[in-house]
Amino acid sequence: MNRKFTVRRASWDRDQRALRELRETVFVREQSVPCVLEWDGLDARSLHVIAEDASGVPIGTGRLLPDGRIGRMAVLQPWRGKGVGSAVLAELIRAATERGLPEVTLHAQTHALAFYARMGFEAEGAQFLDAGIPHRHMRRALRPTGQASGNVET
Repeated sequence: MNRKFTVRRASWDRDQRALRELRETVFVREQSVPCVLEWDGLDARSLHVIAEDASGVPIGTGRLLPDGRIGRMAVLQPWRGKGVGSAVLAELIRAATERGLPEVTLHAQTHALAFYARMGFEAEGAQFLDAGIPHRHMRRALRPTGQASGNVET
């Protein structure tokens, strides 16, 4: 597998099919999240990020809600552990910073707590179940910047 990939901001209107397919694969099929929970009606007003391999095939995604909550982080199994999730998350954090948000939050699956901690997030509160999967609330403060973002290539 070629490990080269790019990350870009996506348009829900233009990229909806690819974003839905990624999330269906990871959440609905792999993790048995019910479709009614996965498709919560918040996508059209969220900022989306998509990772694509060197051939332009979608391999990962995540979204940022207007209130600063990051979610729907999904990376296809063959690409996990190769920096895709970190690159997607970094772009979502960059977008939140550009919007002037003071912080970002997320609900992390407990198996991914160390991943988010490496990206500067701190766990808060007790563990809870979301779609039958153990989660923890996490938060990261942001520092404002005036830098614009482009595509990320690794």
